[in-house]
Amino acid sequence: MTKFPRAAGAAMLLALIALTIPGHGAAAEPPSTFAQCRACHATEPGKHIFGPSLAGVAGRKAGSLADFSYSDALKASGLTWNEATLDRWLTSPQKAVPGTRMPFAGIRDPETRREVVAYLLTLR
Repeated sequence: MTKFPRAAGAAMLLALIALTIPGHGAAAEPPSTFAQCRACHATEPGKHIFGPSLAGVAGRKAGSLADFSYSDALKASGLTWNEATLDRWLTSPQKAVPGTRMPFAGIRDPETRREVVAYLLTLR
């Protein structure tokens, strides 16, 4: 059996713990309310369906993935995706960014939106 220095063992344990904390490492399980998003969006990096991949969306400038064709309105929106901008967007994409091509009316229920936003913020 291979012995690890105590520091290496502690580092491995901390890494494993970090993977279980939302926002650190692997994404959390999607809420059931995310099913409506999954119809058009993948959560794997570089995989686009009708809409762009949502992997790494937190902190990303809206309309910035080079391998996806966004509307001019979204590219010019100046938005950076965070809790507040995702909440506003998911309330009504067309009101948040007039001229967007996203054909989605929005999520009216604030708690449902919070669940989806919290999940999106875990995607890496």
